[in-house]
Amino acid sequence: MSRSTTIRRRLRSFALLASGAAVAAGCGRADAARVGDVGDAAARVYVAPGKYDEFYAFFSGGFDGQIGVYGLPSGRLLKHVPVFSQSAENGWGYSEQTKPMLATSYGFVPWDDAHHPQLSQTGGVPDGRWLFINGNNTPRIARLDLTRFETEEILEIPNSGGNHSSPFVTENTEYVVAGTRFSVPAPQRDISIEEYKDAFSGMLTYARVDSATGRMTIAFQLRLPAFDYDLSHAGKGPSHGWSFFTTYNTEEANTKLEVNASQRDKDYIAAVHWKQAEQCVAQGKAKTEPARYAHNIMGADGIARTEWGSGVKVLTPDACPGLVYLLPTPKSPHGVDVDPTGEFIVGSGKLATVLSVHSFSKMQKAIADRAFAGEDHGIPVLNPEATLAGEVQGAGLGALHTEFDGKGNAYTSMFLSSEIVKWSLKDYKVLDRAPVYYSVGHLMIPGGDSRKPWGKYAVALNKITKDRYLPTGPELAQSAQLYDISGDRMKLLLDFPTIGEPHYAQALPAALIKDRQLKMYSLKDNSDPYASKNEKSTRVERKGRAVHVMMTSVRSHFMPDKIEGIQVGDSVFFHVTNLEQDWDVPHGFAVMGATNSELLLMPGQTRTLVWTPDRVGIFPFYCTDFCSALHQEMQGYIRVSPKGSSVALKWNSPSYKAGDAEDDHKKDDDHKKGDDHDQRGTR
Repeated sequence: MSRSTTIRRRLRSFALLASGAAVAAGCGRADAARVGDVGDAAARVYVAPGKYDEFYAFFSGGFDGQIGVYGLPSGRLLKHVPVFSQSAENGWGYSEQTKPMLATSYGFVPWDDAHHPQLSQTGGVPDGRWLFINGNNTPRIARLDLTRFETEEILEIPNSGGNHSSPFVTENTEYVVAGTRFSVPAPQRDISIEEYKDAFSGMLTYARVDSATGRMTIAFQLRLPAFDYDLSHAGKGPSHGWSFFTTYNTEEANTKLEVNASQRDKDYIAAVHWKQAEQCVAQGKAKTEPARYAHNIMGADGIARTEWGSGVKVLTPDACPGLVYLLPTPKSPHGVDVDPTGEFIVGSGKLATVLSVHSFSKMQKAIADRAFAGEDHGIPVLNPEATLAGEVQGAGLGALHTEFDGKGNAYTSMFLSSEIVKWSLKDYKVLDRAPVYYSVGHLMIPGGDSRKPWGKYAVALNKITKDRYLPTGPELAQSAQLYDISGDRMKLLLDFPTIGEPHYAQALPAALIKDRQLKMYSLKDNSDPYASKNEKSTRVERKGRAVHVMMTSVRSHFMPDKIEGIQVGDSVFFHVTNLEQDWDVPHGFAVMGATNSELLLMPGQTRTLVWTPDRVGIFPFYCTDFCSALHQEMQGYIRVSPKGSSVALKWNSPSYKAGDAEDDHKKDDDHKKGDDHDQRGTR
């Protein structure tokens, strides 16, 4: 019997075991779930009208490319924050100010696959300043400001493919870390895929975070063997200065990984000593290699700009002894999670029936004693017995992720047996298990990957819902489930659907950031060059084939709201400024025939929409966000004449004088000679 046949049969048997476990769990679900008194569960998640949730929870949108913000325990969706994908709701990636945020070395990329939100930390505790999240498809890391719930920065990661083990933060947010899931040639070049083992690299990226501004900068990259680097977590407390990455495909296969990457009984957790890397880089041991990548930053004036990186410092293990060690872990590990004390490192092997718990102090002793089982690509492989603190026997099937409650307990999601398993960090005994509905991926405890878990709830982020909600055609809602973990046994409180695919989530107490929310943008501080801070400064200017409309919005009219002299083929830049200086009074702007989206303008903010009319006529524009009793009256018209028409440019606002129409037309003729048709205007 061939080895590949053996592997296939083993996987088939494993799946049958999982199926049996799920059926067994299903036979007694009502008891196992311990929903208990329905009234009690309802009371636990009920947030009365006018009252606030206890926690903000930030869910990744997966293939949605965005972040969903939910209140816990209610499960109410509070906000859908655009990050990597264009959003027609507020013009993200459509408005001229935000388009540069989606620039990459591949061009304008208006989508990504967002997996792992990570809160900034101070002393290993979430501090509520920023939220980071990865773009998996076009490797990127984004940073959100949690005073505004808006994306401030997106950094492209070069030399990477599948930015999955990202952007896990170090204890004081010194770095956000990004590991490549798909090893690729670095630098990229035309080469046979058959040369995978010799020519491909696994690259780990450490982006330094400025402690005052949050600004990210690629500090260095580590070139490692061409494994698949799946997930990561940074050390804390005694293990601060280290990062841990799960790896699979240590076989370095390049096809049919479901079989060819399951040949070995063990893969690795890569323990990376980033403090050592810092020293080696400072000593000049890293080589600067060319790499072109985009760094997109939202400026203080509300306008995003792209800076281009041209090179990165690359460090290799042979140039920096003590940089990385390999910890053998049951095959195909997914999550790697560090407990609040920083001592225990939990490896979750998807194809193993036990959980391996490594000891950081034992790992340090093994390194000092050179307790090596050999080398792989010149990297020391630590003796498995030398680092192992213990194993959790009979935990379940398909272990993925572990989080902690701060009381000495760990909670692990089991994908195949569809359950959360609670176990003790003291003796590695299973304490409790609760079914989920169904096929849980990540789970989340507020602060559960930090030094200070709040430990009141656990949230299961499920892949399949089947019978949980009203059917909605072939595609069903993604699911989250809220469990009370305050007692000895877990108790299911709530199901709620989510946007996109919720891979992972983070949560923090609402009190930490609620009172720090920005309520409006200061109109007097608005430094957008096209802002109109009052109606007297509104105007319309032609520059060749580009027409700039400096417009204001206020309850309940636009100024100007009547414009003539536009021609077919002109690029019309609507620079709209919301004059309101009151909380929660946004205005919208849309014009008939626009091929991008609306604008949504927060108080004091300027946003720009480009419209290129392709036909003559009278075209209405209006406010899309209900703002007052006279919202319906908040509208206007723009007249479009044939190209080359003699219709003068004119508008109704305090800045326009009717007698200037002939002068306006003469200026138009002068500009037409240059035919300055700039799609981005003068920005």
